[in-house]
Amino acid sequence: MSLDFTSWQNSIANLASIPASDANFQTMLPNCIDDVEQRLYRDLDLLNTVTRDPSGALTAGLRTFNLPSANGTFVVLQQLNAITPSTQSNPELGARNPLTPTSKEMLDMMWPSVTGSSVPSYFAMISQSTVIVGPWPDASYQMEAVGTIRPTPLSSSNITTLLTVYFPDLWISASMVFVAGYMKNYGVMVDDPKQGVSWESHTETLLKSAAVEEQRKKFSSESWSDKTPSMSGMQRA
Repeated sequence: MSLDFTSWQNSIANLASIPASDANFQTMLPNCIDDVEQRLYRDLDLLNTVTRDPSGALTAGLRTFNLPSANGTFVVLQQLNAITPSTQSNPELGARNPLTPTSKEMLDMMWPSVTGSSVPSYFAMISQSTVIVGPWPDASYQMEAVGTIRPTPLSSSNITTLLTVYFPDLWISASMVFVAGYMKNYGVMVDDPKQGVSWESHTETLLKSAAVEEQRKKFSSESWSDKTPSMSGMQRA
């Protein structure tokens, strides 16, 4: 059963024996959402968080390129394509020229200036959102960036996310790890010192199975297939 914002907050309020309308509980929810989303997106590396954004373009004679953000801010850049010819802005109507990742030192050595400018074939990250390319571009090539973004967080106005729809059990369990901390049930001097530990253990169990399923989606499961790993393989892992 998938969850939405209301059913989720009612579920964790019920599990924690806290009125869903409690002011302090409501204040805690955004922090809980941020904690759980960041953890699960990092741990699972979900296929559905990968996007293609072709909305950026190079400037002729400049090697710096700011990653586009039309579909969200890139957390991890996986691929960068220069589209040719330079007059074509639609990747599907032009040709993709994949750039190879390298170091900024290599680019500085090989292409220290605009001399020899052409279609870029290499790129290097210089910040979270900026790359440099080499050779320097001789035209304003459209660029297609491919990578991982953070989807819009769950909220009362964004009532579902891929986590609440496809991983409702894991979402509830990971939420309760945070809620246990909110209830101060993390130590030996509290009402229920095992609550946080128990929910964390359950979350780790669910994470393992979710991670296997996610690898199957990417055809990076056992033997680079979409098959469930054998029990012996899972035990070795």
